[in-house]
Amino acid sequence: MAIILAIETSCDDTSAAVVKDGKVLSNIVSTQMMHIEYGGVVPEVASRAHLQKIVPVVNEAILASGLDKNNIEAVAFTKGPGLLGSLLVGVSFAKAYALAKNIPLIEVNHLAAHVLAHFAQPPYPTFPFLCLTVSGGHTQIVQVNNYLEMNILGQTLDDAAGEAFDKAGKMMGLPYPAGPLIDQLAASGNPIFNFPQPKLADLNYSFSGIKTSILYFLKKEKEKNPGFVEENLNDMCASIQETIVRTLLYQLEKAAHLTGIKEIAIAGGVSANRRLRTLLQEKAKANHWNAYVPDIALCTDNAGMIGIVAHYKYEKGEFSNQDVSPSARFPLS
Repeated sequence: MAIILAIETSCDDTSAAVVKDGKVLSNIVSTQMMHIEYGGVVPEVASRAHLQKIVPVVNEAILASGLDKNNIEAVAFTKGPGLLGSLLVGVSFAKAYALAKNIPLIEVNHLAAHVLAHFAQPPYPTFPFLCLTVSGGHTQIVQVNNYLEMNILGQTLDDAAGEAFDKAGKMMGLPYPAGPLIDQLAASGNPIFNFPQPKLADLNYSFSGIKTSILYFLKKEKEKNPGFVEENLNDMCASIQETIVRTLLYQLEKAAHLTGIKEIAIAGGVSANRRLRTLLQEKAKANHWNAYVPDIALCTDNAGMIGIVAHYKYEKGEFSNQDVSPSARFPLS
């Protein structure tokens, strides 16, 4: 049992949290809104923003926890995967903090943290369970055998689901990030346009075909009617969302049948999508699954989930040394 300061800087969110005995006491996230004007995350801009925000965010997290900074017994950080420059800020801060306080240093895999976000608050899934981790950069089906043992059963071969949402949104003239806006607009539309749903023989995903079909569909329709997107925006969003969500759950349902596992969870930024949540519950009822959906605040990148993983690594004495460095590609194992 320990009081852990956790740091998350894998992309464009600067976050710090304090976790005590596996309970998140505070979880502060500062989002970099300047990337909207660029239409995507600019790595150099992100890393510079992390440098500016890391100290005030950490101070706010400690203050919000109600504890003193001298109570901190370990410091955890995201080692990867992520943007190298952004990761470097968090890793460097964590190493310096641990060295100054002479406390243990704990490295965390960002994807494992999304999975274990389910243990930040009840109800908790029972091992083994399957977790569909779906975000802007990653789409994976993971079999979770215990807190620190996970196996990837399938993953995207090209674009992640979040990328598919954002790129489809860009084709329709929507601002970045388009995923949440598509979710919002889809609520007032109907999925009346059909796009091919990839169904790979294994448990992997591919979203490049969906993206291409949307591109050619829009090109064809706009040649006939230049105002097609504006006149059919809600229905287009509903149709794109339905295709992506059903693709995600088709493979997840297949994985559940192959493994016989009925404890099913979703995680990552796209798990905030309302249609994905609704359809998961429908699948759960039809297949007699126990379905777990995280709180919205735990879907996107946050340090609270980093602290949860660190809690279990602390219990096993899995610490890093000062030679540790960030890893842009840090495989989940």
